[in-house]
Parts: sequence; structure tokens; C-alpha cells
Amino acid sequence: MKRLAIVLAAGQGKRMKSKLYKVLHPVCGKPMVGHVLRTVDQVRCERSVVVVGHGAETVRSYLGDAAEYVLQEEQLGTGHAVKQAKDLLGSEQGSTIVICGDTPLVTPETLEGLLELHENSKAAATVLTAHMDNPKGYGRVIRGEEGNVLRIVEQKDCSPEEDAVCEINTGTYCFDNAKLFDALEKVTNQNAQQEYYLTDVIGIMKQAGETVLAYQTDDQAESIGVNDRLALSQAEGYMRERITRRHMLNGVTIIDPASTYIGADVTIGADTVLYPGTILKGNTVIGGECEIGPNSEIEDSVIADGVSVKYSVLCQAEVGESSTVGPFAYLRPGSKLGEHVKVGDFVEVKNSTIDNGSKVSHLSYIGDAKVGKNVNVGCGAITVNYDGYNKFVTEIEDDAFVGSNVNLIAPVKVGKGAFIVAGSTITQSVPENDLAIARQRQENKPGYAEKIRAHAKAKKNSQSQS
Repeated sequence: MKRLAIVLAAGQGKRMKSKLYKVLHPVCGKPMVGHVLRTVDQVRCERSVVVVGHGAETVRSYLGDAAEYVLQEEQLGTGHAVKQAKDLLGSEQGSTIVICGDTPLVTPETLEGLLELHENSKAAATVLTAHMDNPKGYGRVIRGEEGNVLRIVEQKDCSPEEDAVCEINTGTYCFDNAKLFDALEKVTNQNAQQEYYLTDVIGIMKQAGETVLAYQTDDQAESIGVNDRLALSQAEGYMRERITRRHMLNGVTIIDPASTYIGADVTIGADTVLYPGTILKGNTVIGGECEIGPNSEIEDSVIADGVSVKYSVLCQAEVGESSTVGPFAYLRPGSKLGEHVKVGDFVEVKNSTIDNGSKVSHLSYIGDAKVGKNVNVGCGAITVNYDGYNKFVTEIEDDAFVGSNVNLIAPVKVGKGAFIVAGSTITQSVPENDLAIARQRQENKPGYAEKIRAHAKAKKNSQSQS
């Protein structure tokens, strides 16, 4: 049976009090609507239609070709929103999930259970529900004697008896697609909000003698719809707990999950240890048997097996097997380290490759450079890559030695096995196996330091007497 999805993402989200469109607010680094769309993809929906309204272009820009789109120009209720998809999906046969774009905690496992119940029972509609001890603000699911769903009543329209019901509507449904669009034609706005409720479809189907079921999730967190920053924080907390739990069950040691942040799209290999204060963001991939942290931030980077990263920041970088980074290093976009590379304390690397076995141990800047194998870059050495207008490349070939406090003025090339004497400022290329020294000859002036001190003392005394 064909599976379809309609994602409701047209609401402005005024309670968020934000310039950012509501469904684009991130949970664990991923916009809420991105979580939802990935979930419906994981239950094999062949077509996904996102209903957009306020901020339509920003949603389209984020999701791109991952979905089809329809515009709800006026926000007249959830039933009206779903109806906008009729031109795209109205002629389809199959099961249609309707889900809100601000419900990032609904899992593929729950959606699969919902779909299986719906399809196996040949129901017209199946509602995803949850039990809440305090259901205030949620629509109530009213069941009949046999347990089937009779209707869904919004909070503002509840009678006292209905208000006491603790089973709530999560806002996620599965419908027979043809019956859904037929019923939507009969929905009116005769209610307290004067809106076209999608929930009215349930009553319409029941009056037509159709089967309407409910599938109750065991995790009430899945019912959270994010409408303000408080709910956003709650969703973040639940998602973080899920993510850390999943990684730990997959063989990752997380010393203190409460102080460790892992984004939704991060991959981590087995036997890696994450120390407190670790932040992993974006599409980061961490290999196995790594040690990450404490207090390190890694974003959109690829870390191979056996790597150590301590007290450091990495962004759009690649680190080869068994390399070490930090403490207090900064790998900026375009940094690529080979295997067994050492980047030490207070080293910054930008748009550069450092090949196998090379070392940049401390207090250096490597920018727009190509560093070969087994190169030693001494303390305080830098590549001077920018003349105020353009960036230039420095090349350091295999087995070269760059002494402390060397300035390599790009564009310049240091040949294989060359030796740069400490304190040199290199403005010309150094051929293979040559030694380069570029510093002024030292001159010692006997007793001159004492004369300087005496002059300074006399000047100070003169100023104090005046």
C-alpha cells in the first residue's frame, strides 16, 4: 500500500517571539521540520507534502527537494491546511500520515506502529494518542464502549466530562487518503475558534459508519508540540536524552551525559570516550576508539579512529587516524590532518593539509598551506598568507624542519629535507636539503645595558624632583 505524508508547517508561531520561522527552530542542532520529515521518510512515505504559510521561502530553502510544497495563504485551521494538499494528493490511493512540523519527538517506530494498526485494520482513520495526567490544553480523545474513537474534542469545546479525560490527541494521524479528502469537504468552522478543525474529520467518518482507531504511544514526550521557548527547551532535553542513550547502547562511553551535547546527525564509533563539556554538532563523524574532550567543540568534521581531541575547537575539518589535537587548538574550515599528526597547544590551522607524521606542537598558525610528511614546525612559526588583499599558499615538503619563530612569507616553497633556522623570515623558496637563515647578524655592545639603566634611573629622579 502506498504511503504518503502531509506535514503541517504553516503556523507563524507568535508565542516563540522570534524572527525565525517556528518550525525552523532547532532541536539538537536540527530544525524541527527536518526531524519530522526525516521521520516520515524512515517509514517509507513515497510522497511528502509540506504545507507552508508564514516564512514559506525559508522553509523551502532549508528542505529543498526533500518535499513537495503547498501554500496556505490564510491560516484557517488544521483542516483547511490539509485541504491545501488536495490538488497534489487528492487522486492518490493509500495511507496518509498527517503530522505537525513542530513535533520533532515523534519516532519512526511509533509511526510504523500507527501505520501497521491502520493498514491491518483497514481503518478510515487512526489517531496517535498519549496518556497525560494533566491534559490541559490538549484535545481529548473520546472512545466508545468497544474502544474505538468516537470523536476528538478541543480543549475549549470540552464538556466537564470530556475535560476529565486523560487520553489526548497528539495531532498526528493516519488516514485512508481518499476518505480523508472526501471528509474534508464536509468540515465547517462552527466552533469556538471559527476554524476548520482536522479533528472534525473523525466525527464525520464515524457518522458515515467508518472505523476510527487510536494508537497510544508509551512515550508522552512524543506528544509535545513546540509553541514557545519553554516547550522548545523541553523538547531539547528529551531529544538529548534519546541521543546520548542511543550512542551509549552502541558502545560509546559518555562520562557525564548531562554535560555532553550531541547533535541529531552525529555519528560516533564504538569504544570512543566523550569527556564532560564535549559538543558535537552538524554532520560530524567520529571514529572508534577516540578520546574527545573535555571541553571540545566539533562541528561538521570527520574524525578517524584513534584520535585524541582535548580542549579544542574543530569546524569543517578532517583528522586522520591516531592523530592528536590540542589542548587549546583551533582547526578551521578546510583543515585536513593526515595520520599520526600532532597539532598541539595554541595552534591554529586554516584551509591547510598536514600530511602523515608531521608535528605543529605549539603556538603556531598554519594557513593556506600544504605541509608534507614528517615535517616539524617549531614553536611560534607561522605562515604569513595574507598581504591585505589576497591569500597565498605556503608549501613545506616532506622531512623539512622549520625552526621556532620562523615567518614563511607566502607564496613560498620549502623543499624536501630543508632546514629553516629559528628566528628567520623567509621570503624566497628554499631548495631541497638546503639550510636557510634570514636574520640580522647579532652585535654585542659591552657594558651598554648598564648605561641604559643608569640613563633611565636619572630620568626618573629628575621627573620626581620636578
